[in-house]
Amino acid sequence: MSEVIITVRGEHELRVAPERATVHLSVSLEGPSRAEVVERTLAAATPVREGIESRKAAGSIAAWTSQRMSVYADRPWNSEGKKLAPVYRASIDFTATFSDFSEMSVWVTEISADDGLTVASVDWHLTPETEREVEREVATQAVGIAVSRAQAYAEALGLQSVTPREISDRGLMSTESASFKPVAMRGMAMDSAPAMDFQGEEITVSATVEGRFSAS
Repeated sequence: MSEVIITVRGEHELRVAPERATVHLSVSLEGPSRAEVVERTLAAATPVREGIESRKAAGSIAAWTSQRMSVYADRPWNSEGKKLAPVYRASIDFTATFSDFSEMSVWVTEISADDGLTVASVDWHLTPETEREVEREVATQAVGIAVSRAQAYAEALGLQSVTPREISDRGLMSTESASFKPVAMRGMAMDSAPAMDFQGEEITVSATVEGRFSAS
């Protein structure tokens, strides 16, 4: 039998426990006086910032950010269609990336009762080093599966050996676009509550490759 070209796909995935959790929160207050709203918002944000900084120094927070305060005014309408006096709103956004999930749970529970504070979401993820290692492992396994499939097809045709001609991420042999994809858990939205428990689900890291082999 003449040379046969075999094109196959190989997939593999791993589930890995999250190593980091990024909390997105904001301090936001409103009132009839711009100066008073700004002052109250700064006062409310101070213990949040201090709590983050102390945990960063203690090692439970790996990194954090704070956005510049935003202030804007809005004139609401009453039930008679008349514009009312301006209402000023001020807010400061924070992110804090925790490596200690138990400390994160305690801290978020503590601050959730504070006036004007909203915890928007928690994103679970891996460290860059772990992500690279896991991507390399799933890529290696995906290629191995592609080779095994090509060999199985060749043997079914009565052929003995396969020789790789091309290996690529999924879609690069056609018009699709895809690659290795670490799939992080979606951010978990929450409302303020007297007690919170945060447990990140495993993160799925997957790879799909396509291979073209000659069999003889």
